Amino acid sequence: MLPGVCRALMARLPHPTRMSVYENARELGEELSELRRALHREPELGLDLPRTQGRVLAALDGLPLEISTGKALTSVTAVLRGGRRDARGPGRAPAVLLRGDMDALPVQEDTGLDYASRMPGAMHACGHDLHVAGLVGAARLLAGRRAELPGDVVFMFQPGEEGMGGAKIMIDEGVLDAAGDRVVAAYGLHVFSTVLPRGVAVTRPGPVLAASDAVTVTVRGRGGHGSSPHAAKDPVTAVAAMVTALQTMVTRDLDALDPAVVTVGSLHAGSAGNVIPETAVFEATVRSFSEDARRRVRAGIERVLRGIAAAHDVAVDIDHVEQYPVTVNDGAEAAFALDTARDLFGGARAVEAPRPMSGSEDFSFVLRHVPGAFLGLGACPPGVDPATAPMNHSPRAVFDDAVLPDAAALLAELAARRLDRAEATP
Repeated sequence: MLPGVCRALMARLPHPTRMSVYENARELGEELSELRRALHREPELGLDLPRTQGRVLAALDGLPLEISTGKALTSVTAVLRGGRRDARGPGRAPAVLLRGDMDALPVQEDTGLDYASRMPGAMHACGHDLHVAGLVGAARLLAGRRAELPGDVVFMFQPGEEGMGGAKIMIDEGVLDAAGDRVVAAYGLHVFSTVLPRGVAVTRPGPVLAASDAVTVTVRGRGGHGSSPHAAKDPVTAVAAMVTALQTMVTRDLDALDPAVVTVGSLHAGSAGNVIPETAVFEATVRSFSEDARRRVRAGIERVLRGIAAAHDVAVDIDHVEQYPVTVNDGAEAAFALDTARDLFGGARAVEAPRPMSGSEDFSFVLRHVPGAFLGLGACPPGVDPATAPMNHSPRAVFDDAVLPDAAALLAELAARRLDRAEATP
């Protein structure tokens, strides 16, 4: 998007009293798709996203926003001051935060799209390009309704969601207080290339996404020849016992109604079939849905691995890194978000999830500080079965641009309605 495009869009945007926010959002669809596809062609990884930051700043150009950028990361924070923010007296205007993450994944794209990634080994395989475009759309919609807003809106454009803790860094840099006082609520939205039908919004009260921990285990033995294992201390057999024992530990140590998942995704040992190596290393991800389960599974991993190491007479180093906490929706905010989605889209397109999903999200850090809700939005392309479509993070994941007006309208309406609720609260 070129600087100045926003000014032209705002000039021709129909006045909100004559059209609904959803109708306004649909008029922005082509421009939002253009922005999303530009981002998709040039994905960036991690905390340093200079091209992405530049596109966001250009897309926001001309809107009545107070914009700042991050110090430790290439974030963008934009504050929209509501036209009725002083109705409750100086310094008492509430603020609501809307978040969109911006980083891509280290995945080689294999979709065949005409706007596929041009960057080797990088792809927007998780739909964050749609999140950025949707949040830009929300900023435009709310800017068009600025005179009606009884408070402020903070737009959080965040790098480093994929394992880098970008939300936590932005919190440390003050994003929750960017409008002056702490925001009263926060909302995030994530698109899905699979599972959900296109355009269906979903959330739930309480835990909505899992905590995520990373475990790296190094087993140290004594190398030797495969013909004489009694003269060595074999780390490979110890690791084999560890990997299988972890699965049993999870099913026996944890309540079946408060579960955890331990998945070993990487295992390396040795370089020849007839040589017992000195070391063996495996890496695992741990997912849990409560802090109690998280503590119990961590203690269980330590106990089981050290016990097996002692039985095999080898040493073990366990590096257990807590990545993201459980993403917990405030009950009232989740109900409010679902009601808002039903009003916008109709009841068939807004559903309460029966259980959490085992993915994780660093929006969890935001929800540790302020009440709010995290929602999913189906973006499976037409003609594709959501049950069999390639999942988020797949090199073949495809997301439908047609949901961008939905995302923009839902975020904008959440902020506007929540400010109205805050104004009505004594």
